[in-house]
This record gives sequence, structure tokens and C-alpha cells, in this order.
Amino acid sequence: MRKLLILTFTISLFYACGESSSKKDYKDASLSIDERVEALLPLMSTEEKVAQMRIFHANIGAKPDANGNLKLSDRVIKKLKLGIAGIKNPGEHIDPVAAAKMNNELQKYIIENNRWGIPALFVTESYNGVDAEGCTVFGRPMTSAASFNPDLVQRQWDVVGKEARLRGMHMCHSPEADIVRDPRFGRMSEAFGEDTYLTTQMVKNAIIGVQGNYEGLGKGTHIGAVAKHFAGYGQVLGGSNFAAIEISERTLIDEIYPPFEAAVKEAKTLGIMASHGDLNGVASHGNPELLTGVLRDQWGFDGYVVSDSNDIARLYYFMGVAESPEAAAQMGLEAGIDIDLYAEDSYSYLPKMVEKNPELMKLIDRSVRRVLRTKFILGLFDNPYIDLEETKKGVRAESSLKLARESDLESVILLKNEKNTLPLNKNKSTKVALLGPLVKKNTKEMFETAVGKSNIKFIADRGFALTNEKGGAPKLLDRDPKAIAKLVNIAKSADVVVLFLGGDKYTAKEAYFSNSTLGDRATIDPVGPQDELVENITALGKKVIVVLKHRRTLSINTIAEKADAILDTWDLSEFGDESTAKIIFGDVSPSGKSPVTIPRSIGQLPYHYSMKEINYKKEYLFLGKGPLYPFGHGLSYGDFEYSDIKVSSNEITPSTEITASVTVTNKGKVKAKEVVQLYIKDEIGSVTRPDKELKGFEKIELAAGESKTVSFTITPKMLEFTGISMKKVLEAGDYTLKIGTSSQEYLETTFKLKK
Repeated sequence: MRKLLILTFTISLFYACGESSSKKDYKDASLSIDERVEALLPLMSTEEKVAQMRIFHANIGAKPDANGNLKLSDRVIKKLKLGIAGIKNPGEHIDPVAAAKMNNELQKYIIENNRWGIPALFVTESYNGVDAEGCTVFGRPMTSAASFNPDLVQRQWDVVGKEARLRGMHMCHSPEADIVRDPRFGRMSEAFGEDTYLTTQMVKNAIIGVQGNYEGLGKGTHIGAVAKHFAGYGQVLGGSNFAAIEISERTLIDEIYPPFEAAVKEAKTLGIMASHGDLNGVASHGNPELLTGVLRDQWGFDGYVVSDSNDIARLYYFMGVAESPEAAAQMGLEAGIDIDLYAEDSYSYLPKMVEKNPELMKLIDRSVRRVLRTKFILGLFDNPYIDLEETKKGVRAESSLKLARESDLESVILLKNEKNTLPLNKNKSTKVALLGPLVKKNTKEMFETAVGKSNIKFIADRGFALTNEKGGAPKLLDRDPKAIAKLVNIAKSADVVVLFLGGDKYTAKEAYFSNSTLGDRATIDPVGPQDELVENITALGKKVIVVLKHRRTLSINTIAEKADAILDTWDLSEFGDESTAKIIFGDVSPSGKSPVTIPRSIGQLPYHYSMKEINYKKEYLFLGKGPLYPFGHGLSYGDFEYSDIKVSSNEITPSTEITASVTVTNKGKVKAKEVVQLYIKDEIGSVTRPDKELKGFEKIELAAGESKTVSFTITPKMLEFTGISMKKVLEAGDYTLKIGTSSQEYLETTFKLKK
């Protein structure tokens, strides 16, 4: 009997040792990513797993000391004992090399102070390039959308990905895939415009760029994207942040989802951020049909979903859809939120909740797998640190600064140019006054740089500010008649006046959850006495050029009526005024096109070019017809003529394609770029259909006198929509194809879909 027990023990020990030796080591780089994840996950305690589901902001105590060495608060030290999913914006206020040094020290501390050596994700954002000190400052997304050049956007975001990684960052809570159609919304310029197709192309290329075509992630050269805000966030009621979102299911499927779907399927985004708001009454952070059903089951997304700031907890204390903070945490977890951003009163409850409900562990494991998988994709277990010498060479490289200028020059929109006011002749002796509230300290210097040695003399004066320029809730200033009079007197002495008008970072910005921080507006007229300034200066009889700088669409009726020329620049790069000067003086022909419809009045909202045709039946009393400027509008110093529109066949079937083409000729005297735009109108549908929809565009460059034939492939997929049964349909019938220079100026032809 004793021999039998010994034999049994020996066999058991053998199998135990054999099983132990066959276990895979998550540190083994030869294993697949999934194998490494599955090797690590069982080793972790519940508390360690939940730590991988939380992100905190570096401003709670992860910063450099006076000597540039890492300094951690007691609060941060306590958090990092178990590891952490990530940290937002570490080193954002110091230069790139100092940030890389600090982030190396921070990562080293994190790895050495949690049991399994799990690295953290360092997270940034990008609205004008990397949201951190010392990086290349590009134009905002709405600005680059005006370029109608997806390749340019991809190259721009490639720089963002590289510069962020060189700082020691790994993920980016950008780009925004939201469709924005309400200029009251303070965050309008963070997105790519009102149109689904344009936004889809821009978002897709931004993600491909920032992720280094995905290959840059594991190589350590780029960062992962987090497309946001899923879904419908840009269309909060009244343009008021945190307000409800009411969007029909058909509109969601056909217009709101496509940019996110392309982000997942085509660009392979590593992350998705949920929307602050609800969606037709269902809070997005507690919406499993949205975050799991659509995102994962339909589209196959396998990255992680992160909450927006504190929004899981807000299911309880703001949305009122959870009975308690713990119920809110469970609701977010079940919906598919993998990482809780910032909150101390949400996923921190999960370890205790698991003790009472062990079934939650399956959902926790599901989320932790996704987070760990991301860290392995980024190569952080094997190469967690940054080479400071590479940082010195790579951030603000001359090629990046050159790209910022190039992006500006393709994004400026010439809205109006009466009697060929522009371009100005820099070889002619001219005194130019640069005036208005959007004049910067270096505007005059940038204009002088742009014209070089010439006969142009500049005088600059801001005159007045639009607000008191306080961050939380800026106040409008009282009208200053002396300031206006001073600007008018300066204008009297000039040959040409360039007025810098519109809005700034104080008049259009994010409205934070705090009641003391506002950013949305109830009107879209230019604030302050800007219209008065335009009227007074145009009354002098001088040539008046308006440079619009802004972060939301404005109803610029007075400017549109009075100015001789209008350049719409939105929010350009750090070289914006220099680029604007180059266009004013004819070094480059403007080629931007408006990514939004510009209304006459806030009373026209909602107002986008692709509304249902029936929306255009009647105009309003006492208001001009149509928009001030349509979507896709943008003039040129060239003179483009469209001719010979045709299709390769008058019929298309569900299994065939046809080609549409048009000839474009530059009849002007200068080389110029033009965005050739393709729109399709479904004449009869089983549900009411859009007036027209952008389905393609191509930016071309033509020398004076040059012609080019531009072709587009028309596919059955372009004609699909959500039918009366709420399923995608392809309906036989008549279609009108429009190719031209804007959504209102084009040539037409027709074709039929036969089934």
C-alpha cells in the first residue's frame, strides 16, 4: 500500500511538473500576441486586472521636479502598486526631450513596481498636432478637411503619430469621427465636417497615418488611434454639450456610423471612445447594442473601448439610468466599456462587486484581454522606452514644418473675390493695413516674411479683443468706440485693408461638465462689434479683404455683402498668417473647399447640403434664398470650366459598375488646383431620400490652358441605403449624377439601376 501511495505521488508530481514546464511565458516574444495574453491573464489577481481597466490623468501627481526628474505624488504611488491601464498626458507641458526622459522614468517605475512588470499606456490627444509642448502645430481637423486631400491628411497624422511616440506616448484619443452639423456646438472644429463621405475619408486616413499603417505600432514608431465619440455626439440637441441626442435609426446607419465602421474595418483603429451623450434615450456608456452589438458583433472590432471622462459614473449621478454607482459600473462593463477614464467612483468598485457576483469576472477578463492585447501590439512588453537621441532628431523636423505650411496652403478657402480683388501684386508699391481682433502679435512679421523684399509696406493693429479671454466662461467686452475709430483711421492711410475677423479659442470651445465652463453658443453671428468695423472700413472705399479665423461656422452676412474678398482659413497651423499672406499675394492659388454649409441665419438649422429633398421646398420669409455659401464651395485664381460629362453606360446592375467622367479645363492664367466633386441623387426611393450625396472627389492640378479628364467608378455599393424594412437595399430606378466644383455648381447626366 505504501509503495502504491509513493508511486501515485510520483506520477502526480511528474504530471504536475510536466504541466508546469509546458506553461507558456508571457515574456516570450516568440509567442503570438494572443498566447502571451492568455499566459499572463491567469496570473493576475482581481485587483490587478481591474487596475488594467483604469486611466488617470498625470496632473494628479506625475510630473518632473525642478531638475527634470520624475516626481510622483503619494496618490499616484498608491495607484501604481497594482499597475495601471494608462496615464493621460504625462509630460504635456514640457519639451519633447524632457517629456521622453520623464516618460521613460515613469514607465520604468511602473514596470518595476507591479508584480508582473506590465507597462502602461501613455495617452495624448490631437486637434492641432500632438496636444503637447514643442510639437509641430498643424491646422485643426476641420481645417484639413477643407483641403479635400486625404493623402495630405494621412501624411499630417503620420507626423502626429511619430512625434507622439518620440515623446513616449502610445495612444491618442483622436481623431473624431463625429458628423458635425450644428455650429452652436463649441467643439465643431475638432471634427471633419458635415458630410459622411468626406468625414469617412479623412478619419480613415488620419488613423492610417497616426498608426503608421498599423505596422508602425509594433515597430515603436507610431501610436494607436482611439476614434471618437461613438456615436452621434456631434449632434447634441441645441448644440449644447451633454444634451440629449435624437437621431433616427436610418440616419444612424446611413450617415453617422460609416466613419466609425471605416475606422474599424479599413483603418484598424486600436481603440474607440464612447459618446458622452445618450442615443435616442439610451445612455451610450450603458448601451450593449451599440458598443457590443454594432461595434463588435457586426463590424468585428477587437480593440478596446474607453469611456469618455467620468462617464460610466455619470450613468448614476447625471444620466439617471443606474440605481447606484455600483450599478453604473456593472452597466458600463456589460455594455462593453473596457477602460474607465478618470473616475474614482466607478470601476474601482469592481473587486468588491466580484466577491458578491463572481460572474462579473468573465466580463472583467474580457476587458483586460483587450487592454493587454493592445500593449502587446504596441510592443511595450519588449521595448517600453524611448531613445532620446531619436527624439531630438525627430520632433519638429524641417519636413514636418514644411508639411504644416503645405497643409495650410491647400486648406484656405476663397469664398468671395469680387472684380478679381485677389491676388494682390507684391511688385506694386502698396501700403497694406492688417487690422482686427484676430490679428496676432506676429501677423505683421509673417506677412513680411511671405512677401520678402518687395514694395509692400505693412501696418498692423488688433484694435480690440472679442472677450476678456478668461478660460472658463469668457465675457463679451463692452463696445470700445475709440478702438474702432483708431482702426478706421489706420485704414484711411492704407491702400488695401486686410481685416482679421471671426472667432477664437474663447468663442468656440469644449463646454466641460463643470457649470462654470461654457463653450457652446446660442447664436452664430460674429461676436462683438465686428460687423460695425466692416461697415465703417468698407465705407472708406478701400479694397477690403477679410481673413476669417474661426472654430465654428459663422453667419457672416455683413462680411459677405461688404467685403471685396473673403478668405476662410478656419484655424490654420503655426504658420497660418504666413500661408494666408502667400495666397493673398498670389504665390499659390487657393484650393480649399468648404467642408460645411454656411447658413445665413441660425434659424435655418438644421441645414446641411445632403438633407432630404423635401426640406428644400420652402424658404423663409425675409431671408435670402439658400445658404450664404454651399458645401464644397471654394473659388480659385484659376478659371475652371467643366465639359463633356458622360457615363460609360446608361445602366448599372447589382453586379456591374459604370464609369462617370468629365473634362476640366483651366482657362485661367495661373496654375491652380481644383477639387472635382461627384454627387448622386436617387430620384425615387421607398423612403424619402437626400437631395444629393457626395460619393467621390479628386483634387487635381492644372497649368494655365491645361485640360484633364477626371473619372469616377460608380459601384452598386454607392447606391445602397436603409430601406423601409430597416435593411440595406439597392433599389431599381433613376439616378442623377452631378460632377462639378461644389454641391450647387455642376454638370448633370443620368443612369438607371436595373435589377
